Amino acid sequence: MGEKGESNRMNLMTLNNDRSTAAQHHRSTAARQHRSTAARQHRSTAARQHFLTLCSSLRALRSLPYALCSMLHALCSMPLPQHRSTAALQHFLTLCSSLRALCSMPYALCFYRSTAAQQHRSTFISILYAPCSMLYALRSVLRSLCSFALCSLLLFLPSFVRAEVGDLFKYLQPYIAVQEEYNSNIDLTPTNRREDYITTVSPGLRISTLPRGEVTRRQQVPTAEQRFGLDFDFNAGFVFYAKEEDNNYTRLSGNVNAWYFFDPRLSLRLRNYLIRSDEIRETDYSATAIQGQTLISRTIRRVPYYRNVFEPSLEYRFGRENIFGLSYRNNIYEIKSRIYEDSMENYVSPRLTYWFNIRNGIALSYGFTAGDFERSPDLIGHAVTGRYTYRFNPRTSVFGEYAYLLRDFDPPSIDYEVHRPSLGISHAFSRTLSVTVQGGYYWQDPERGPKAEGLFYDVSVTERAERTTYSIALQGGYTEDFFTAENLGFTKYYRGIGRISHQLLERMTVGGFGSYERIKYSRDTAAGPRQIDRIFSVGGDAAYRLFRWLTFSLEASFRENHSNLDTADYTEYRGIFRITASF
Repeated sequence: MGEKGESNRMNLMTLNNDRSTAAQHHRSTAARQHRSTAARQHRSTAARQHFLTLCSSLRALRSLPYALCSMLHALCSMPLPQHRSTAALQHFLTLCSSLRALCSMPYALCFYRSTAAQQHRSTFISILYAPCSMLYALRSVLRSLCSFALCSLLLFLPSFVRAEVGDLFKYLQPYIAVQEEYNSNIDLTPTNRREDYITTVSPGLRISTLPRGEVTRRQQVPTAEQRFGLDFDFNAGFVFYAKEEDNNYTRLSGNVNAWYFFDPRLSLRLRNYLIRSDEIRETDYSATAIQGQTLISRTIRRVPYYRNVFEPSLEYRFGRENIFGLSYRNNIYEIKSRIYEDSMENYVSPRLTYWFNIRNGIALSYGFTAGDFERSPDLIGHAVTGRYTYRFNPRTSVFGEYAYLLRDFDPPSIDYEVHRPSLGISHAFSRTLSVTVQGGYYWQDPERGPKAEGLFYDVSVTERAERTTYSIALQGGYTEDFFTAENLGFTKYYRGIGRISHQLLERMTVGGFGSYERIKYSRDTAAGPRQIDRIFSVGGDAAYRLFRWLTFSLEASFRENHSNLDTADYTEYRGIFRITASF
């Protein structure tokens, strides 16, 4: 009985264990099924929620133009935010508000363009509406972006924690200009003239190691203690034509001037000039050109071109006025046209200025040019210039100069030499007024064909007073036109150009400019005689600084060409209204 009872207990325990295992397995299976079902339901619910959110966003997107338009009106009616140079948090909040306002700019621009196309700029208000709206929006955006970026740097760079953002803004200056231009003859043609209204929006940035003045906001003059310096100015212009929309393009403009003094005697300088434009007559890119001065080469119609000029130079002083220098220039020209050609110039020039004593000095220079043209024969050029100067006193000196020029082309172009002796005088009437007069004779000796000769003169007058500045230049004899649209080469040329600017009021400046050019081209034309152009231009401008950061300016000009070929005649009227905001 004892053994039988023990056997029954064992069987009962086994049965209970089996039941417990089965129950546990059932609960585990049910739990897994429940979790799987819940997960599927969760994923399905999340997917539906995402889908519904997307649908809501798409519905909201349809009303975005109306919302943007409302924000634009709200922005124009709101006071502009105040600048706080040390409050990073306030700048961050202002940035957020500005980014929201920035969303209204595309709609404002599109609204402006469509209104202009429909009304053909019939009223002055339609012209100013979009530029003013965009200026209000971009003013806070640009200022806040720069402020927030600078504040962020202060947080992560311990060495600048105590720096003031206001001080940093003396070296960093974002700006934007909105310009509206009327042009009566955009292609400078004698017949079938096309007039148009051209809108340009140009955001830009200036960076300079020279601090700006508190009142004028202009860069101050560098001091002798500054061994390194940088002036950087770049802007991009988005150009829109009201009628000829196929001419729309993006304009680029930039200038860099940098210098470094290894010691008081040895210095390195760097200049870079960048331009992308569609002007028929290109602005003169040389460092000594007067504002408004243009190259003689031109295009038939407006086509975008690109130019970049890179000029480093090294200078060593081994006396008070004794200088040895070495300069290099890389000049790249590209144009979007099948008629004209791309070109590149590489130029190297050593030069020496040496004074034997306080009265007698010489200046010697040599220039080597390697020109590469897309289709025309390539060029190798040599230029040698020697000058002797006698100084009567610190204000007056006379000089004699001899220049020799050699141009060696690949066949079939014709090589030539140019000789040019001259005499000149330079006198400073005051600390602000100086005059230089130079005159002589030149003759061109080509490898074959007719020779050219004539008088040469170069007169310059410069006045830089506190309220009035003006410059006058008279040039005659010949010029060379290479690395341009037409590559006209050796050309007889006479020009007079002048510009004056006067500060009429504390916040207002006025100016005027004019020029006359006579160009006798050396190339024969299919119409018969060689082309002779007589180009006259005159204009005026005025600028008013409404606030320290906001300037309005007007410009009007007239240009006319009287040529011996009727196909080259043209008349052009231009009017420009510009709003510039700098921060």
